[in-house]
Amino acid sequence: MGSVLNIGAILGPFIGGFLSSNVGRKWGLLASFIPLVVGWVLVIIGTSMWLLYIGRVCWGIAVGMLFTIGPMYCAEIATTDSRGALGSFLQLFITFGFLFVYGVGPYAPYNVVAFLGLGVVVVAAVLFFFMPETPTYYLLKGNRDAAAESLMKIRGRSRAGVEAELSMIAADVDASLEKTATLSDVFKGSNFKAFYISCTLVMAQQLCGINAVLFYMTVIFESSGLDIADIATIIIGAVQVVASAITPFAVDRLGRRILLLISTCGTAVGLALLGMFFILKSQGSDIVDSISFLPILALVLFIITYCWGLGPLPWAIMSELFPIEVKTAASPIVTAFCWILSFIVTMLFPMIPEELMYLGFFIFCVCCVCSFFFVLFVVPETKGKSFQEIQEELGGGKVKSGKA
Repeated sequence: MGSVLNIGAILGPFIGGFLSSNVGRKWGLLASFIPLVVGWVLVIIGTSMWLLYIGRVCWGIAVGMLFTIGPMYCAEIATTDSRGALGSFLQLFITFGFLFVYGVGPYAPYNVVAFLGLGVVVVAAVLFFFMPETPTYYLLKGNRDAAAESLMKIRGRSRAGVEAELSMIAADVDASLEKTATLSDVFKGSNFKAFYISCTLVMAQQLCGINAVLFYMTVIFESSGLDIADIATIIIGAVQVVASAITPFAVDRLGRRILLLISTCGTAVGLALLGMFFILKSQGSDIVDSISFLPILALVLFIITYCWGLGPLPWAIMSELFPIEVKTAASPIVTAFCWILSFIVTMLFPMIPEELMYLGFFIFCVCCVCSFFFVLFVVPETKGKSFQEIQEELGGGKVKSGKA
């Protein structure tokens, strides 16, 4: 049940990529609310496991669409100096969702949680209906006046006040339209560099074990012998929200690389502590009772540092690295790859016997260490750079900057 959502999330990115390219970023995102609503309705009326499985798959399709189009939408409406912060809000609002379920789930009837979830989706859909389409999409369709109207609404300025920025966006779009991008172009030159960096970052995100930890957090606490599993889970959820709220304010000041390095280091330490606790428990060590607090401490460290970097930044960086002409082809592949890994992790982790649970945490820890060195030596810094400058850096200086 925990892993089946990922099946839908593997399919969703390709639906999202098609819709974002053909009907727009806004309407593609609005379309993602349909499988969300269907999923909640099936949960409400579900009288068998199969209906719940189908509901989870519907949610997964929506998640795959949202994670493909959402970062694209944010990157295309953001200014250069706020792009990282706006992209980081994705993780912040995900943590609000987790805290909602952690806080309400143990104490409210099953159907109440489902109706509340459905209500959140309906409200979000109604609110987003009044949001503008991105200027980039309008320019891709040759509608400069609509692009100007969109940018005026987003920036709250007159036509004259947005003309300079509009011209800069138009120049990037015109340059992209001169190139006919196909799927094979994703695997060529600087596009392939952007692709393997993005794939490795989402691999780091999933192989740090985040979904295994979140989906089975209560089980982890119960396995540690704590009798406050529900309360501890709420504490972790609150920590997620607070930690995620810091990233938008820090990412455009400190940069993506620094936060990713801190994140991979901190998650590695947290997982090592969890692994150490469970190996002592499996050996029947007398010290276990005196360090029963360690799982909470380790998970707090893990969650805080995950939310600072590995959670939000792979999506933000992916939306910055790909040029406009290949974004709708490359982003779905990266997103689907992410959810394939999530499916594997959440499917296999519960199969680990309790006495060997430490092995899972140590494997995740090693993955975090490897990710640290990948970020250190490979991932470029995108803070404060225009899309054209990022492409120039990826291409080894072959593309001239379009920034004055």
